[in-house]
Amino acid sequence: MRIVSICPSNTEILYYLGLGDQVVGLDDHSDWPGEWQHLPRVGPDLSIDMEKVEALRPDLVVASLSVPGMEKNVEELAARRIPHLVLNPSRIADIPQDIRLVGEATGTEQAAERLAQQFAERVETIRQAAARRGTRPKLYWEWWPNPIYTPGRDNWLTDVSEIAGGVNVFADFPCANVKATRDMVRERNPDHICVVWCGIELRRIKPAMITDRPEWREMDAIRRGHVHLLEEGLYCRPSPRILDGLEHLVKLLHPDDVT
Repeated sequence: MRIVSICPSNTEILYYLGLGDQVVGLDDHSDWPGEWQHLPRVGPDLSIDMEKVEALRPDLVVASLSVPGMEKNVEELAARRIPHLVLNPSRIADIPQDIRLVGEATGTEQAAERLAQQFAERVETIRQAAARRGTRPKLYWEWWPNPIYTPGRDNWLTDVSEIAGGVNVFADFPCANVKATRDMVRERNPDHICVVWCGIELRRIKPAMITDRPEWREMDAIRRGHVHLLEEGLYCRPSPRILDGLEHLVKLLHPDDVT
């Protein structure tokens, strides 16, 4: 097959399924794995150049609705009658199912089933290890700083928080993403701030961008130095890599009780 991925999390699933020799094109934001960086690019995931996609003569385009705004890509794929698969994950439990869907579409069903089962087993192992810690700190996740966007109840980062032994402070909002304010965050007084600005390189983010916000100086997370600048690729992409992010988060939340 000739496969084009137009979302970083899809690219990562394809890699874990061992399909590197069949992938012929990627979106601009797919930056993992490193050995695929030579492949042709078809534009940023929210503005895919369908002319470039068609020029690659794909047998399958793996699309996604994991980020608001990707709907137009799917609409154009359908309009051009380009064969495609659309993943639409919102919770952790959707990731193994997406792995199976990609497996069915690419003829790698057995590998996909193994990977999906391994994913679920590792989630449960991490959950059980975190449950032994006893404490359940409150977490504030920041997708974007201005305006603030943070995950609500229907988002995999709420699951990540719970599996790691914490609580998402915006889990009371029955949606995937919450447009919040600094005052709303201050009122919830999180124990930890987890910064995962989507599409922004970690080296460009400085702790002072968070700690110097005047509204937040008395928050517990700021006073205790619990501001974590995290690699968004390990948290913002619904792929197996999120398990590495989960294990790192457990260590951050329970530094004195890591087995």
